[in-house]
Amino acid sequence: MMNSIYKFFRFGISLMLALVMFAITAQAQEDPPKPMQVSTYQHLSFGAFINGSNGGTVTIDPQGNRSVTGGIIPVFLGNQYHPAIFEVEANAGVVISTLNGPDVILTGSNGGSILLHLGSSLPLSPFVNSTRPPFRTQIMIGGTITVGNTLANPPGDYTGQFFVTFVQE
Repeated sequence: MMNSIYKFFRFGISLMLALVMFAITAQAQEDPPKPMQVSTYQHLSFGAFINGSNGGTVTIDPQGNRSVTGGIIPVFLGNQYHPAIFEVEANAGVVISTLNGPDVILTGSNGGSILLHLGSSLPLSPFVNSTRPPFRTQIMIGGTITVGNTLANPPGDYTGQFFVTFVQE
């Protein structure tokens, strides 16, 4: 009888050790932070418009809608208007913020200058990235230009550079 109790006790300890071993779960280490990569997919464009004697503003929102104020008349001459689109490749779950640079001056091909103020982004900053590399998240940024009258801003192409900082947390 003592021998059978000993065997049962030994079996019970072995079974308990086996259960404890199965209860321990292995956890893998999370992915190391991958440096974020940003590329320009599309440049910001305000399309074609006519500035009247008073000037005004032209705004492109992150969804690509255009609105005007003052004496600005929007025209559709095949010149498209659209927000800037950047593509970001980063680990899923990281928080990404966009920081707009200062207002910039756009210079005209026939003289004149226009002030550009960058607007909000879509998705709204900050946001949690939900894609995994090699897939990319598109971030759209709009802006507003302040246009003077025809003498201050003659017809032509206005160009310049703006800066956006992308922060990964």
